Amino acid sequence: MTRRLVRFAAALLGLAFASVALSAVAEEVGAASYRFKWIGPNDKIKVEVFDDPEVPGVACYLSRAEIGGIKGALGLAEDPGEASIACRQIGAIDLEKVKKLRNGREVFSASASIIFKRTQVVRFYDAKRNVLVYLTYTDRVIDGQPRNSISVVPVNRPM
Repeated sequence: MTRRLVRFAAALLGLAFASVALSAVAEEVGAASYRFKWIGPNDKIKVEVFDDPEVPGVACYLSRAEIGGIKGALGLAEDPGEASIACRQIGAIDLEKVKKLRNGREVFSASASIIFKRTQVVRFYDAKRNVLVYLTYTDRVIDGQPRNSISVVPVNRPM
């Protein structure tokens, strides 16, 4: 029984690391302050870029609000659940690889609160129209928010 439990825990840990390994890492492009704070950093809108980890040739730009002040500086603030996304083809896209992708795969995730809230990007492939669709939204453990944004990247367009 104990060996089974250890194997099960190891398998879960392996799956967790595999999912982290496939999630993209964003680079900050810039930020614009939208609300002044007397103490701590201002509230701002961050613009980040990440490359799709499974589709070389696609980059996505994500803008999202970040709360400043003392709570924001300490990492205790809950950021608003609003984000916008724009994805573009920046290189050759392998159509055969795209056809094998799993729909609804998370390609990016960022924390929007200390524990329970995340902004994420998931990818879908629309085979009929031959496009990749990227959806961004914010969710919580108990209740999500329907605010979302999408971007579409045609696959068959030559570079």
